[in-house]
Amino acid sequence: MTERISIGQLYPNAVSPASTRRTTVQQPATSSGSQSTFQKLLQDQYVRFSHHAEVRLKERGIQLKPEQLDKLSTAIDKVAAKGAKDALMILGGNALIVNVPNRTVVTALDGNSMNEHVFTQIDSAIIIS
Repeated sequence: MTERISIGQLYPNAVSPASTRRTTVQQPATSSGSQSTFQKLLQDQYVRFSHHAEVRLKERGIQLKPEQLDKLSTAIDKVAAKGAKDALMILGGNALIVNVPNRTVVTALDGNSMNEHVFTQIDSAIIIS
């Protein structure tokens, strides 16, 4: 009884495991494919705002200028290089909590709301001049 038995011998009509593997289908390169790549690149370079942050910005009358958004994007790059996950960013007298890997502003506070406020669940802070 030293004879080896393989699965094919036990179940001769069975489908081989190799034929059940999924193969990846190559999708043709189209303009929509290049557009989605461009869109991803664009999203990776700019800052997004969560719904909560948009509501807080409107409630507190905070308006960010394009040059402030550029500074914010640069600051996100800096803290990301240091390995930050959630950062407090002080920009023009306003505080922004940013989820760094997603490049998303989670919430925003103006100078009055920031007074004696305790910031929790952040791992870094940066003051943007």
